[in-house]
Amino acid sequence: MDEHKHESHRGVALFVGLLALLTLVTLGAPRFEFPKVAPKVVRTAQPIAPTVDLWLSTADRKLKLERQPDIEMKPRDASPVDVVIDVQKKFQTMTGFGAAMTDSSAWLLQNKLSGLQRSALLHELYGPPPNLNLTMMRLTIGASDFSLKPYTLDDVPFGQEDPDLAHFNVTPNLRNVIPTVREVLAINPALLIVASSWTAPAWMKTSQNVIGGELLEQYEETYASYLVKYLDAYRNYGIPIYALTMQNEPSFVPITYPGMEMSASTRARVIGQYLGPKLARRKQKTRILEWDHNWSQPEQPLSVLSDPDAAKYIDGVAWHCYEGSQYAQGRVHRAYPDKDAYITECSGGDWASAAKGELIWFSRNLLVTGIRQWARGVIYWNLALDENHGPHFGGCALCKGVILVDSKTGEVSFNDEYYALAHFSKFVLPGAVRVESTATEKEHLDNVAFQNVSDGSLVLVMVNSNTEARRVSVAESQSRFEYTMPARSVATFVWNPSQAGAWMGRAY
Repeated sequence: MDEHKHESHRGVALFVGLLALLTLVTLGAPRFEFPKVAPKVVRTAQPIAPTVDLWLSTADRKLKLERQPDIEMKPRDASPVDVVIDVQKKFQTMTGFGAAMTDSSAWLLQNKLSGLQRSALLHELYGPPPNLNLTMMRLTIGASDFSLKPYTLDDVPFGQEDPDLAHFNVTPNLRNVIPTVREVLAINPALLIVASSWTAPAWMKTSQNVIGGELLEQYEETYASYLVKYLDAYRNYGIPIYALTMQNEPSFVPITYPGMEMSASTRARVIGQYLGPKLARRKQKTRILEWDHNWSQPEQPLSVLSDPDAAKYIDGVAWHCYEGSQYAQGRVHRAYPDKDAYITECSGGDWASAAKGELIWFSRNLLVTGIRQWARGVIYWNLALDENHGPHFGGCALCKGVILVDSKTGEVSFNDEYYALAHFSKFVLPGAVRVESTATEKEHLDNVAFQNVSDGSLVLVMVNSNTEARRVSVAESQSRFEYTMPARSVATFVWNPSQAGAWMGRAY
């Protein structure tokens, strides 16, 4: 009852107060001014100028893929620009970037890191951005110079043969390589793997040794079957092979590690008569890449591609960086524009020419120029090596990996090659298309541009190899921006042209 009385008194008081207010208004007493409400005005939102994201590395290692302040984009005017990007002119579609999981690399990862350390590192290397986002890998079929010992996948006692490949097995890969690759595939199931053979088994060769010699003609079909057995064995372990090269560096005969000379006529014959037909009959497509050797001998892949029986089975040409010019890729592409190009091996090292670091060389020569000369993918040599440039069996004594794993402590450090790759792999996604951009290598400001298909974003990578800073201007459609690149630096610029275009349209 008390509550009801209280509510009744509140009602009476409110009525009396309103009555007094109305009386004051009616009698002309001083009025209470309610706040005036301004009339609602509908305003057009002012456009916010789009910006360009920027990541920078310098050869002196003071900056390592560091995010820099955004660059304001402006409407394009009549003033000249250094780089004009034309997204209407499209070139090759990118498959990605990677490194070789050699026996040495896999051994280090499996034996010098704990399971947790290895998992974290592999996620950093193969996970999606902002991780390194490596999407390609190279494997060796049998041993290379970066193995702990020489072997093939069908070794029999000296003097014996195995034409039916009854002794074929991948046992040497079961402890390190196969488990590591499976871990990577769990992180990135879309990983593209290129597999390369260093040699046929000794009993197939003129030398009767895994080192030196050539393939005996009587075993050419057997060798093709050997490679197909490798594909099947790895697929049984859940590892699909995207592409196959028949012989690593076929015009070089090493004397300290497995290798085999294989002439252009032999390669054409084996592909045209044996390997090509065998792969064509399979449900799972595995591409054949010809050559797998240096830029210095473009006449070699040109010779094989001129053979119509072989050419119909060849999807592209694989290149190495150690001799010659990247423009060999363009020469072969112009002759056979339906054949893809890939860079499948290039290594840095602690040699005299690398005393000041290798960021600029790898960014400019391997990546920018290699891609401008039609490479769809770029694969570095060893993913990981230790402080002694190994472990390895013969071959390169000063090579470096993308990363260094300390064999005593397990500590991981990142070499210049890591950052060179990162300027591309973190931003240029698989399926991205290279688009037209003004060539500026004469000014030592090499560049290459891409458009990602997922969101339409544009990516421009530029390398300033000059010893002084350089001001550069970039234009795309109706927008432009400028930036002063530090001396000996690499920059990745990323922006969305649709946002810029919409803003430019409103700005005018």
